[in-house]
Formats: sequence, C-alpha cells, structure tokens
Amino acid sequence: MFVEILQKGLYATVISPGATNMPVLFLLPALLVGYLLGSLNSAVIVSRLLYRDDIRRHGSGNAGLTNMFRTYGKRAALLTLLGDILKTALAVFLGGFFFGFYYAQSLSFGYMGYIMGFSCVIGHIKPVFYHFHGGKGVLCTAVVALILAPPVFAVLLLVFILIVWLTRYVSLGSVVVAGLLPIAIQGYMQTFLGQEQYDGALVLLSLSFTVVVVFCHRQNLIRLWNRQENKFSFHRHGDGEDKK
Repeated sequence: MFVEILQKGLYATVISPGATNMPVLFLLPALLVGYLLGSLNSAVIVSRLLYRDDIRRHGSGNAGLTNMFRTYGKRAALLTLLGDILKTALAVFLGGFFFGFYYAQSLSFGYMGYIMGFSCVIGHIKPVFYHFHGGKGVLCTAVVALILAPPVFAVLLLVFILIVWLTRYVSLGSVVVAGLLPIAIQGYMQTFLGQEQYDGALVLLSLSFTVVVVFCHRQNLIRLWNRQENKFSFHRHGDGEDKK
C-alpha cells in the first residue's frame, strides 16, 4: 500500500481513488509550502547561529555552499549542505507523496515533485525570511534531480566534477550542468523510454530550473568572460582567522 501511495500519490490512492489529474486548487498551497521551505536558507542560519554573523556580508555576498566554505570552512559548508539537502528533499517528497512520483525507468513523471522542488529553489534564491537575498539554487536543483532523475543526476555530477577539476570554476560547472539538465532528461526519455512515453512537459519543467540557475549566474558569466572569476580552492580563504 505504501509503495502504491509513493507511486500514485496519497490523493489518487486514498483521498480520491483512481483520480488521474491533480486538482488545480492544490497548486497554490503546494507552491507556497515549497517556497517557504526554500526560504529557510541554511547558509544564513548557520552563519548566524554559529558565528553571530551573516554570510552575505562576506566574499561574493552569496548565501550558498561555496561562499560558506570560502568564508568559514568545512564544518559550516557541511552544515549548509545538509540543511539545503533536507529542505529540498522534504519539498520534493511532499509533492510526490501527495500526488505521486510515477517513476518509469528511474525517472519520475510526477509533476508536483518538480513543481514543489522548483518553488523551493525560488525560495532559496529569494527567501522571504531574509529580505529576499539568498543563494543561487544550484545545490537545491541538484537535490531535485537526484530524487526525481537519479541517472541524469549521476551523469551531470560527473560532468560538473570534471569541469571544476579542469578549470577550478564552480560557476562554470554549475551553468554548464544546468544548461544540460533538460537536454539530458530529453535524451534519457528518448533512449530508455521510447517516443511513446516522451513527455515534453517534463522537459519544460526541467528547463525552468536551467533558466533560473543561469540567470542567477549572469554576473559570474560576465566575470568568466573577463577572466575575473575566482577559482575554487580546497583551502579556505575567508576573512581572517577561522571564526569559532
């Protein structure tokens, strides 16, 4: 029974058995829940609780994983990583649990998981709790892909690691992988599911993540073009000594 609920959703198996379409009236509350979860910005929370500081005052000013590592070190980055993973996973799981994951060949066709994941990304970028100044949504987007399209995530993760390893530019890896996301999902569907199960709406949903992530990296792209972008280093180079 639980497996059926995960596949088809609580709504289609318990609330309205046999239902195939999600009622539109649930869309707005779902978007709101995803957005509020995303607004719980882990980087800001960790910097305030552990260091009585605000990560947005340092480095790139971005409330994200890379800036946390550069400014405070590995512990802060790890806590930020875990927090962002948990909030995004919760948003995606809630969408899938209530309205179905509909996995086929390890790819989810449950639209609500993508929609709530996307609203979580928007909340992470423009958090209502922190004056709408957050991160760039890369990690949250990666978590959505990990849960809903794990084979695609695995391939794109390898591409990301290779780009960062060769160039030391996290922003370049992020933009390239974000751009490849809808292409990879489309290719996966055509290769493993066939034309009869091709879903253009799923490609469009994944494209929405691409647009947002690339837009948030527009200044990074300008710096890359001008060869002024900071390269990633495994050694922290924040503001002074490690903050205890």
